[in-house]
Amino acid sequence: QESLVFVLDVSPSMHPYLHHVSKATAAVLERKLFNHKNDEVGLVLFGMEETDNDLRREVGEAYEGIVSEPITLVDGELVTKLRALPRGCYAGDYVDAIVVATDMIFKKYGDGKKGNKRICLITDAQSPIKEPMEGMSMMEQVEKIAEKMEDHGVRFDAAILRMNEEKRESGSESTEILENLASRTHGEVTTVESPLCLFGALKPRTVTPTTLYRGDMEMTPGARIKVWVYKKAAQERVPSLKVYSDKAPQSDALATHVVKMDTDYKSSDDPTVSIPKAQRAKGYYYGQQLIPVTPDMELSLKFTADKGVKLLGFTEAANIPRHYYMKEPNLFVPEPGNRKASLAMSALARALKQTNMVALVRCVWRQGQRNVVMGVLTPNLSFEDGIADSFYFNIVPFAEDIREFGFASFDDRPASQLPSKQQEEATDLLVQMLDLSPSDSVESLQPEKTSNPVLQRFYHFLYLKSLNPDASVPQLDETLKKVIEPDFSSEHIEKLQGLCSQFTLKTKNSTKFWKDRIEAAAKDDDAEAKPDVDTSGSGLSFDSFATRQVEEVGSLNPVQDFQTLLARRDSDEWVGKAIQGMKKIIIDLLDSSYKGNTYDKALTCLAALRSGCVMQEESKEFNDFFRVLADKCQGKRLSDFWDAVIQRKLTLISKGEVSDSDVTEEAALAFLTSRTVKEEPTTAEEAEEIDEMDALLGEAV
Repeated sequence: QESLVFVLDVSPSMHPYLHHVSKATAAVLERKLFNHKNDEVGLVLFGMEETDNDLRREVGEAYEGIVSEPITLVDGELVTKLRALPRGCYAGDYVDAIVVATDMIFKKYGDGKKGNKRICLITDAQSPIKEPMEGMSMMEQVEKIAEKMEDHGVRFDAAILRMNEEKRESGSESTEILENLASRTHGEVTTVESPLCLFGALKPRTVTPTTLYRGDMEMTPGARIKVWVYKKAAQERVPSLKVYSDKAPQSDALATHVVKMDTDYKSSDDPTVSIPKAQRAKGYYYGQQLIPVTPDMELSLKFTADKGVKLLGFTEAANIPRHYYMKEPNLFVPEPGNRKASLAMSALARALKQTNMVALVRCVWRQGQRNVVMGVLTPNLSFEDGIADSFYFNIVPFAEDIREFGFASFDDRPASQLPSKQQEEATDLLVQMLDLSPSDSVESLQPEKTSNPVLQRFYHFLYLKSLNPDASVPQLDETLKKVIEPDFSSEHIEKLQGLCSQFTLKTKNSTKFWKDRIEAAAKDDDAEAKPDVDTSGSGLSFDSFATRQVEEVGSLNPVQDFQTLLARRDSDEWVGKAIQGMKKIIIDLLDSSYKGNTYDKALTCLAALRSGCVMQEESKEFNDFFRVLADKCQGKRLSDFWDAVIQRKLTLISKGEVSDSDVTEEAALAFLTSRTVKEEPTTAEEAEEIDEMDALLGEAV
């Protein structure tokens, strides 16, 4: 549970930014309403025309222009007040406002309050500070306030607004005072230079770090270091919604609206018979066979290990690429108060840093844990007094976790497909334009200052829904929209236009194939037969291929049937059936060819077969068939077809296209030239022979 008091500056110098402050603070409370409904929140406004606070009533004079709201459970009424912050008329003193907020916490909880107590100040620190009491300097007064806050366990955070150049150059004294106060109470002072950073600077609650592991890190059987392991970062996901029942009457105050679900297993032979738990067992498919596994067998198969962290060895940092890092990172620190552990870890970290090495470790966080993680320790050296050296820990994959993808090289591409120097320069400018951390300015979208727009929109929607059940999903806030839609200046737009001019698209005349003529003729026939039917729809798509229930590759539309079979996912047999069917179609087309009348169709089918085999990684199926086809074309009759194959540059599938192919790229290119067609010598008698088909056609004529 957390108790939070917002101390907000509403002085005239803050007026241009109050609408940003209003949205950011209200967003914090909206998240608390959903996730932390038992948290308590108070409010202090300074710079007001009126005065209303307990210290003013008790002392009688000081603490003017400060209005306080009592600390209560977070509710929608306070959210409404924050969304309509008043505008003050006078310059306010933030030190007096901090004293009022501290007094509110002391009176509310005293010394017995457990949990987190926090004060969050939002100001531009431009208003003058009153002179302290006689005999005391300003820093001494701040030290006294910090001492009391520290004794009561109150943390102080501050967000200083510096959204224009003038304010960035001023307020150094105020910043020093606030940083001193925050350091004494383990708080944080954040300089806010944009409205987006303000959302990230206001944390919904302070998360107390908890250890993932406490114990030894075994270097050798005789050397161990006491370490604590914390999570360095953890993803915050959108909360899961619960099932709600509206069957109970609205007037029933005791209704829980909870939905309970029970699962009942029925017999496949008789659906009316329920199977008790004692008669049910898990099973694993081994091929087509289902192997039953009893709970005892399953328990014996599971691996268990003893708790501990063990050093396995060292390797160069370059051997562990960044894309090998898995899941969230952790932080290894020496056991607090253990000087020997700090010295040992510091020595190891600095030695690894000097040699540019990392340590490989095996980790079991809990006793009896069933999964073992392997990871690397990267040294994190500290250059501040009182902070020990540590290690960042990242989980790395096993061999089974790695996915290798082979991509063809660009080196063998023709010059027409390679980028020009101007195109490379244009893309370089694009990368430089999108750089989030240019050398001459502050880094944009820093993780610790960037709020998740998805979560903010989700909680705001729930708040609106609580006020109005018919509320619609709101648009993303304009400030948060900059996270996903960055602003482009005129200079950026000019660079984008230059990039577009380097990559112009031209309409290319499509090649006409036999299937185009058939489809065009079919459309003409349909238009004559059904003049009232709308034929303006789009052509065939990949989705339409997948929905047609084609069982085999037909001779009418073989390419379409082939692609449809490859797209089917209801069985593994369709890929093989499609490939074999397309092979048969190609051979049949060549065998029934008369003066090359089916060559175009056969070439289209061959190209489709090759493309499908590349996509399905069936290089052996295509290469074996292509070699048989090359042998078949040796001779006078199919020499024209093989010439067309060479002209289309259809060849064997190489390793560059499919990783498991046994053909190199050089061998694939050389295959066509090595398989030149050997024409059989013709004799005078053969020249006078008449083709059988010509004879038949001649007789028919």
